[in-house]
Amino acid sequence: MATVGTGTHRYELVEHWAKLPPGQTFGNVSAVATDSRDRVYVFQRKDPPMLVFERDGTYVTGWGIGAFANPHGIFIAKDVAYLTDRDDSVCLTYTLDGKPLQVIGTRGRHSDTGCEKPGELVPRAAGPFNYPTEMVPSPSGDLYVTDGYRNARVHRFSHAGQLLSSWGGPGKTEPNQFHLPHSLIADGDGSIYVCDRENNRIQVFSGDGKFQTIWSDLRRPLDISMDREGIFYISEGGVSGLPPRISLMDRRGQVIARWDSLSAHGSWVDAHGDIYLALGSRERVDKYVRV
Repeated sequence: MATVGTGTHRYELVEHWAKLPPGQTFGNVSAVATDSRDRVYVFQRKDPPMLVFERDGTYVTGWGIGAFANPHGIFIAKDVAYLTDRDDSVCLTYTLDGKPLQVIGTRGRHSDTGCEKPGELVPRAAGPFNYPTEMVPSPSGDLYVTDGYRNARVHRFSHAGQLLSSWGGPGKTEPNQFHLPHSLIADGDGSIYVCDRENNRIQVFSGDGKFQTIWSDLRRPLDISMDREGIFYISEGGVSGLPPRISLMDRRGQVIARWDSLSAHGSWVDAHGDIYLALGSRERVDKYVRV
């Protein structure tokens, strides 16, 4: 089995890691995350949209049939699942056994950005939501959402779901300009790291939206997660003939380890340092096991 990575961050790839019961198949696998018991939650564009596996890849259960128009992002913190339904333009929280807790936004109501084709640079930014991509909690309890496929903003909500502020606008070069903000995460200090996908960069902001810096050495960053040591794990989609890859970076944006990989629309690092890949239209989940 081939080993990738460098130094203390070396991994062995397990292809087709997640195993479904006989007769079942995956749909488009959008995102993946783990809970406090190391169970793995796979968000897919097929019923049931949420699939649950043990750490060894054994199937446990599925839930959420009929509850989502287009599953997109998942983030799990304190055993609450933070989800985005892209096409219905809502963000939701669920218990890990599939009970709804909260809905932010109104299903099927999209803000007016003038964009009709998801992924194009939008004519103008607007409020929540128009095809949101991911929602994450911060240490303060506030919730942050990348509103990306038909908008160009980051929104900040209170824990109760009240809109506190928004920032960003369409553009390709300047700070605070976005072209498909696709994922984000808040670190222990409350800084917000935004995968500005089609601009091939990550933008870093304070919790109140003040621009801090840009990490530019990226190829269409798709998803970002963080381990207990504060290391960021970024799945990149590749660009301009350059292949997709996985990058591990510190809080200064310095590369710790990096290797070419399949393009993972969603990715996650668990408590053991293993990396899960949601491989989108390949309709499978792979796993990098830390050596």
